[in-house]
Amino acid sequence: MSPPPLVSRLVRPEPLTLPLRRTEGLAAILGLLGLLVSAAGSWRPSYWGDEAASVMSAERSLPGLFRLLDNVDAVHGAYYLLLHVWIGLFGSSELATRGLSALFVGVATAGTFVLARTLISHRVGVLAAIVFALLPRVTYMGAEARSAAVATAVVVWLTVLLVHLLRSRYQDRATRFALWAAYTALLALGIYFFLFVLLLIPVLGLAVLLIPPEGDRWAGIRAWTLATASGLALAAPVMAASLQQRDQIAFIGRRPPIAVLTAAVHQWFGNVPLAVLAWGLILLAVVMVFAVRGRRAAPTATRAALAVMLAWLIVPSAALLIGTHLITPMYSLRYLSVGTPAAAIAIAMGIACLRPLWPQAAALGLITALMLPTYLDQRGEFGKNYGSDLRQASEVVRAGAQPGDAVVFDESVRPSRKPRLALRLYPAAFEGLRDVTLAVPFDATNDLWDVAVPLEQVTDRLTDTNRVWVLQNQASGENRRGDNIRTLQQLGFTVAESTMLNRTQIIEMTR
Repeated sequence: MSPPPLVSRLVRPEPLTLPLRRTEGLAAILGLLGLLVSAAGSWRPSYWGDEAASVMSAERSLPGLFRLLDNVDAVHGAYYLLLHVWIGLFGSSELATRGLSALFVGVATAGTFVLARTLISHRVGVLAAIVFALLPRVTYMGAEARSAAVATAVVVWLTVLLVHLLRSRYQDRATRFALWAAYTALLALGIYFFLFVLLLIPVLGLAVLLIPPEGDRWAGIRAWTLATASGLALAAPVMAASLQQRDQIAFIGRRPPIAVLTAAVHQWFGNVPLAVLAWGLILLAVVMVFAVRGRRAAPTATRAALAVMLAWLIVPSAALLIGTHLITPMYSLRYLSVGTPAAAIAIAMGIACLRPLWPQAAALGLITALMLPTYLDQRGEFGKNYGSDLRQASEVVRAGAQPGDAVVFDESVRPSRKPRLALRLYPAAFEGLRDVTLAVPFDATNDLWDVAVPLEQVTDRLTDTNRVWVLQNQASGENRRGDNIRTLQQLGFTVAESTMLNRTQIIEMTR
């Protein structure tokens, strides 16, 4: 008797072999698709504050970087070190630095295919990889000089390795020991790249309990427990540093709390129509896998796989939300980027439930159409957070400034939004200009940013200057924003021209 359609299409288990065997080429093609989707247009938006922290940290000397990490941002240290090497090879342009993230999105896309293929079926693996590459949270992190893409790639391949260990039997104890050691190292590496990988440990434990093993389940549980404990021991330094530096994320507490429905839309999907479609497909998968009984029922392995994916989606989000209310602010939509492989696999399972093939193609087409507006917005000229326009401001200065001119920056907003970042991210535009309020450059400090003094304290530095370029941030209060203008007017400068961009105003003042 032939298997029921749902079982044959959705839940036929793959052979218990090394996941990449016979599928290396397809995994590479899907990985390339993920890379290209994320890399396309990634150079168009200006850098923004968080990316400035990455680039400026990575451009330090190694001794300077280690001094910085001893003071702040230890949780990003592994990524800064990786980016330091990458910038040394490819430079610090937006395309170069974001290209590193796009590369790891490609690695994660291939891993999502391998994981879904191993747990469920070849078709679901292909669908999951395509959906993953298209998710707005993925296209965002793939065009961002931050660690989310690297951490997601590590997490998905960590899970692939765990499933392989559970579903394979080795007579050679040395091989099995080496693979569990690799699992330990990969878990620790993931925590170094992104601390909240810790939140996935219960999910991985659930996988050990639910995924049908090849061999003694208790032996697998013991091996996983030992490997996890060893990984946590290896990651202890960054966990300890995160506790010492936890005030760095205190700013989250000053933001309005995020509603559950807002998180359900923007955590992974970016807009309401796509979120409705995605959650609908996930719900379809849940119904077909858990509710259908009799000869059309899904096998135990598939139910286990979907249960793990749902836990992957829910447990980290719930932990951050509960921790925010009970311990300290820690929830941010971007922090749950590591849940995107599970979202993609669950959606792919829902798509695979559709019959015949044309509704599956239609679902993929609809996902593509619904993600496109968000994708284009992400790659717009002001596509980064807060509509950052640092590069555009630099271009205005480059077009009009002459060597010997002075430049003054609005220091009244928080460091990650200061126009001064344009000087550090696009230094060529400011060559020959005098930064009159600079006290200590960022790479001579143990902090992320330059140390500046108020303009009124260093007016003597403008004695021989006839033109000043003032960069103001429109997010600062009007009174504070006007301090530099009033000081310069008292020195005899008048406004010659003013250019308003998205967030930054560039004012040319002459005597």
